[in-house]
Amino acid sequence: MNTTWRFIDSGQCRASYNMALDESLALSVKEGKSPPVLRIYSWDMPSVSIGCFQKAGDIDFIFCAERGIPLVRRPTGGRALLHFDEITYSFSSITSSGIFKTGLMDSYKKISYAFKKAFEKFGLNIEMKSLNDKENLSTRKEKKSPLCFESLSYAELSVNNKKIIGSAQKRWIDSLLQQGSIPLSIDNMLTQKIFKLNEHQNDFNYIALKYIMPEFKIEEFKKIIRLSFEQTFNIKFIDSQPTQEEISFAIEIENHKYLSEKWTFKR
Repeated sequence: MNTTWRFIDSGQCRASYNMALDESLALSVKEGKSPPVLRIYSWDMPSVSIGCFQKAGDIDFIFCAERGIPLVRRPTGGRALLHFDEITYSFSSITSSGIFKTGLMDSYKKISYAFKKAFEKFGLNIEMKSLNDKENLSTRKEKKSPLCFESLSYAELSVNNKKIIGSAQKRWIDSLLQQGSIPLSIDNMLTQKIFKLNEHQNDFNYIALKYIMPEFKIEEFKKIIRLSFEQTFNIKFIDSQPTQEEISFAIEIENHKYLSEKWTFKR
């Protein structure tokens, strides 16, 4: 095992900086300045992210503003998420060569498989959706909810057909950035308000880890995620932190992009 990747646990950060740092790390990998990076992080307050191509009108942004809930647009696609009590990850790698060169669907499946192994090490019976599982796969036409977790797509993971992790990917010609969220608990009332859902809608199509694993320990799970990636991809992680160049660029694009209403409300 000679291949080493970077593992970054950056703790709690503000919403706009989380998005900016993910993009900065991805570009560092894209430019050949860094090996693949798995970053684990969290949010300093309840925050909402919307997909790169999603309409901002899907969200009650007036309610968010009144409550001081940050709203950011992700660099990746997919639908909206309420972040707070969760484990969030981003993964960046080149695609011009190596194990992720075979396209979006295949890379998505490989990354999902690493997380599947992690959940299974915790004793969960995890299902991975295949293209043949058409009965349980949801499409945008079938599901009008703006919520990421209200649909199951190819290679996504579920427990008893309830989604347990939501992920989305951005691809350049020669690299990828995938972001994902693993909820630990769910705030039903806040979710209803933010996403303009029926006040009686509280049976969501996703599950949170603390509800099915009351003894869940977050630091232990982070170690298991790390180990599962190492085993899946036959690599070794080195503990890392963002370089000064990566931090400086993250701050720059945070100010000019992720804090910009032009970017946030572009659709």
